[in-house]
Amino acid sequence: MKLLTKAIERAAQKQFHLGRDFNQKVVAKFFNPAGEGTWFLMNQDPEDPDYCWGIVKLHEIEEGSFSLSELQHYRGKFGLGIERDLSFRPMTALDVWMRLRNGEHI
Repeated sequence: MKLLTKAIERAAQKQFHLGRDFNQKVVAKFFNPAGEGTWFLMNQDPEDPDYCWGIVKLHEIEEGSFSLSELQHYRGKFGLGIERDLSFRPMTALDVWMRLRNGEHI
């Protein structure tokens, strides 16, 4: 599965200047279908598209950077890779953060 569409990439790069601002939108959600790991993309560096910033839920819920190429090349159980949640609709990072902290499934 292609993790980024051109529209998602444009939206993420347009927000790059916002850095860690939780008022920006989370524009995509990626997940590991065979294990742990969910990544919520807030922004992406237009000069280095491999550098992404967002909310990551692995063992903890954290804000930080992640590598797009690592997500694209990851193969877990049964050889499955990371997928994009096709039903995810953009929402503010603060909303995502609070819902995850409250134990809600997004």
